[in-house]
Amino acid sequence: MTGKTKHFYAVIMAGGIGERFWPMSRNYRPKQFIDILGTGKTLIRQTYERFLEVLPKEQIFVITNARFKHLVLEQIPGITEERIICEPTRKNTAPCIAYASWKIYSMDPEARLVIAPSDHIILKEQEFARIIRSALQAATENDWLFTLGITPSRPDTGYGYIQYAAGTPWAADNSLKKVKTFTEKPSIELAESFLKSGDFLWNSGIFIWSAHAIIEAFEKYQPEISYVFREATGKYNTPEEIPYMNIAFAACKSISIDYAIMEKADNVFVFISEFGWSDLGTWGSLYEVRAKDGNDNALMGKNVLLYDVKNCIVNIPDDKLVVLQGLEDYIVAESDNAFLICKKSKEQEIRRFVNDIRIKKGEDFT
Repeated sequence: MTGKTKHFYAVIMAGGIGERFWPMSRNYRPKQFIDILGTGKTLIRQTYERFLEVLPKEQIFVITNARFKHLVLEQIPGITEERIICEPTRKNTAPCIAYASWKIYSMDPEARLVIAPSDHIILKEQEFARIIRSALQAATENDWLFTLGITPSRPDTGYGYIQYAAGTPWAADNSLKKVKTFTEKPSIELAESFLKSGDFLWNSGIFIWSAHAIIEAFEKYQPEISYVFREATGKYNTPEEIPYMNIAFAACKSISIDYAIMEKADNVFVFISEFGWSDLGTWGSLYEVRAKDGNDNALMGKNVLLYDVKNCIVNIPDDKLVVLQGLEDYIVAESDNAFLICKKSKEQEIRRFVNDIRIKKGEDFT
């Protein structure tokens, strides 16, 4: 631990189940624990190693569902159980962030936190590290709430958008802007108008702040959630913590940090960022970043034969022989005991498919 990073911490959120990536992502092995890019490393391992460029390992935490704790221990060499925060149930990102923030604050009241999902792609890792360092320094000097906004390259309807004001409030980095508005996934017409206006960014879902500032925001805007974690004061990092959370966490409403805090607070700022980012939320986003063959097919699987197949994403286990003929713009994926063929344009239906499977066929297939 150096003096420069003494109060800096990273929290990697790894509790999601990635339903939109079914059948590759399953409730017992979500996408963050899969080598989804074929690099030899899972997404959570890549995320953890990315933060090792910024912080010592002792200051990198993972928060996940309790049932995935063993996967974190398996996939991140050297991580200790003390740095794995276990949620007893899934309650979206606001309770998740509140838990991690209060727990680390109880250890270090001067803590500055970067909160990041475990399943994003970042191609320009040195630029990412630079922006994170700058943001942590900004959080040291100001009790503001910061997020990273990505310069949009297309009118994507799958991302949230952040509108920012002109000028910069911080002399050290003129890429920092005051946030004017948040907009959830817009229509294509609205997304196109955002790009034309030039003052909108994609919402990356990566946040930076002091533990004190985010706790104050929860107290102000989400007092019910705040109460649950404030009452745990004195229990954090003791044998009482887990029994308390097993009961109290269930009392939290399920709500995202954007709805709970970011859209309400008046001290939110965004760093304009360009570091080769994708949230890798859908098969379509995976198709965009995967290498393609001469017919624009993104293929994983050593024994797949394609005949007159175009613009497809195909994900098949190496030990399966699959022959495809005449498909265009499809997702074809097999994993364990499940097989999917779905038009790429209809991939938003996959969540509905998974829900129907859960009801009609049981959890073993989800």
